[in-house]
Amino acid sequence: MIGIIGAGISGLSLAYHLQKLDIPYILLEASEQAGGYIRTIQDNSTNHRAYVLEQGPNSIMVDSEIQQIIEELGIDEELLPSNDVSQNRYIFKNGKYRKLPAKPSKLLFNRFFSFSSKLAIFKERRRPKQTIENETLSQFFERRFSKEIVDYALNPFVAGIYAGDPEQLLMHKTFAQLHEYEQNYGSVIKGLIKNKSVERRHTSSFKKGMQTLPKAFAQKLDRLKLSLQVTNVQKTTSGYTIHTNDEQTFQVNQLVVATAAPAAQQFLAESFPAFSQALGKIYYPPMVAVHSTYKRDAIKHPLDGFGGLNPKIEGLYTAGSIWTSSIFSGRCPEDEVLFTTFVGGTQSPQHTTNSKQITLGKVHQELSEHYQISASPLYQNLCKWDQAIPQYDLNILDAHRIADELEQEQLFVCANWKDGISLPDCIKKGKKLATKLAEKYSPKVVNE
Repeated sequence: MIGIIGAGISGLSLAYHLQKLDIPYILLEASEQAGGYIRTIQDNSTNHRAYVLEQGPNSIMVDSEIQQIIEELGIDEELLPSNDVSQNRYIFKNGKYRKLPAKPSKLLFNRFFSFSSKLAIFKERRRPKQTIENETLSQFFERRFSKEIVDYALNPFVAGIYAGDPEQLLMHKTFAQLHEYEQNYGSVIKGLIKNKSVERRHTSSFKKGMQTLPKAFAQKLDRLKLSLQVTNVQKTTSGYTIHTNDEQTFQVNQLVVATAAPAAQQFLAESFPAFSQALGKIYYPPMVAVHSTYKRDAIKHPLDGFGGLNPKIEGLYTAGSIWTSSIFSGRCPEDEVLFTTFVGGTQSPQHTTNSKQITLGKVHQELSEHYQISASPLYQNLCKWDQAIPQYDLNILDAHRIADELEQEQLFVCANWKDGISLPDCIKKGKKLATKLAEKYSPKVVNE
């Protein structure tokens, strides 16, 4: 039997695909519900107005592989594609939100970047290839493009998607594909052109919110145990013994760690002290998400896009906002708009220490100033993650190295702190690992 600890989206996908392959497993989850950071609130408390609020991921990029899994789960009718305006991205620059060209080719014919940056983009294909160990995102993009592109494109994107700092995140870990383009083709742009036929993906959610996805996975599973916290893992001659907080034990042949690193650090401390110590080095910055709704006629900005991101160099309090009601229908009443605003992350963790009242006030102040809002919010909701997204920086390298080595001892990792943080990454790595485990599966012990 295969023991999986953690029923976030990675663990759920792994268990689901093992079950499809008729491989016995047990999936243990400490909380009362599966899904990890994917949490949807449907709030009807404000004068009977219905809000669909995401505390975690707001959307998922769907390609044919993810689409097939969604159909297998029976939730394809619940899939909610994004509206056309979501292709537009705005960046705060020189006191206002400006539209960033949707395609790299249009950057050369747009006023967003200076002439020198456009020239740098044009010349990128002729720059010599370099191999720099543990190069950061900032170093890579400044070397191949320009400092302005780092400040006004890379920085806000990394803060918004990864809650990260491009001066710390590693290129070969965070943007592995772009890193490979330089190594394989000598240029990022050449790599993009060579691979332009790569299957297109579309931004989607679900009519009742993102939590539809983990719920559907969980409902398909025969051996999911909730509210069962793993306290210790012991190595045995035939595999592993998993100990839980209610003194249950599970004997397994292979062990898969699918929890966040801080949780794994605790239950692996006795049997794998070096791995546990390495896991303790992984940094998860704090992040606050604030949902704010306003009357549509009180806002002058057209909100014709996915959202607005705030470069660190502009010195704003928030990292940016997703224009949730512009992207997806049914997130709030039609005469209102819903913003999801992010505060904190690696670049400004100190902003998450303010009280709820101060944070809500500062968010409203920035929104009203930069989107020309003439009224108070109808509704505000705050969610704080003390440990949000794992950072693929120098501190994560030891954990990745040891995790690879421990596969020889039948211990595997299927979590967002290794091999990608996005929802598609996590779902696909679960499927891939299920196939790998099925190929080598050889039961040696009784199930329990």
